[in-house]
Amino acid sequence: MDRMDPHEEEAEGEMFNVSLGDESTDFSTLQLEFSPLDSSSMMMNSDMDALEVENQVELEEKTRLINQVLELQHTLEDLSARVDAVKEENLKLKSENQVLGQYIENLMSASSVFQTTDTKSKRK
Repeated sequence: MDRMDPHEEEAEGEMFNVSLGDESTDFSTLQLEFSPLDSSSMMMNSDMDALEVENQVELEEKTRLINQVLELQHTLEDLSARVDAVKEENLKLKSENQVLGQYIENLMSASSVFQTTDTKSKRK
């Protein structure tokens, strides 16, 4: 094996020579490769994954809240329409009650039975 200069760098990372004692044999030097970019890259990937998961959770929460708001808006619209319908029905019934009340008054004034009662009450 060729010995590498301890300061020599490769494109993928730094190379370090570590002596294991007797340098006469081919296997006496252990060569370790550290790639700061790889470990940083792994940390960045891990951070990115965590950030992506967090962003996904936030997006799901926002979507859930938006759907809930839309559902509540539809419910409010439905309730408003129902209130309007009840108001219209109430006005219609009041009008019908007035017509019926007037009709009953006219019948009572035209009837001799009710006129007699009115006369008796005037005597007392």
